[in-house]
Amino acid sequence: MKIHAVIFDLDGVLVFTDCFHYQAWKAVADARGIYFDEEINHRLRGVSRMESLEIILERYEGAPLSQEEKEAVADEKNRIYRGLLAGMTPADVGADVRAVLAELRERGYAVALGSSSKNAKFILEKVGLSEAFDAVSDGTQITRSKPDPEVFLRAAGLLGEEPGRCLVVEDAAAGIAAGIAGGMKTAAIGDAVPGGLADYRLERIRDLLKIL
Repeated sequence: MKIHAVIFDLDGVLVFTDCFHYQAWKAVADARGIYFDEEINHRLRGVSRMESLEIILERYEGAPLSQEEKEAVADEKNRIYRGLLAGMTPADVGADVRAVLAELRERGYAVALGSSSKNAKFILEKVGLSEAFDAVSDGTQITRSKPDPEVFLRAAGLLGEEPGRCLVVEDAAAGIAAGIAGGMKTAAIGDAVPGGLADYRLERIRDLLKIL
């Protein structure tokens, strides 16, 4: 089936904010005496904020936290994270990313964002990519995180496209699994490539133009 639309994950594909997530979660963990390192941080990729917190709390040795307390911790992390994001500028997006997004629209493809992040629109605004997408599906619109396909299916719905005519571009195994579960074609880049589950493997974002 011919591809009509391309749905991009955000972090790790178009921008790179892992270091900000790490700094924010580490600040929260350190304040509570919880061990946290980059290996644990890697487990949080593509995972919702509350699910990420549960992973971090695996090493928590204090009194059990109520749901309200957990939400307060997650909000604290987000405040730190958004403070770091506020320093992002258009220079944080590579020229290749901008060129690929522009070329896809010139070729007539619909282009959407499919990100579990609740800060996706804020990031797009900071880096000057808000106008690059025909639709944005993000963490504020979904109840289930990847590998559930909800975020991608919503993106397809916003575009008015059948899932089978969409290609998902992802750097996380959970994202590739979500695309597959949604009945979409998938293209892996970065850390998602070794998994071998995607229909296509990209060494760089420009390779996308070769397969479409």
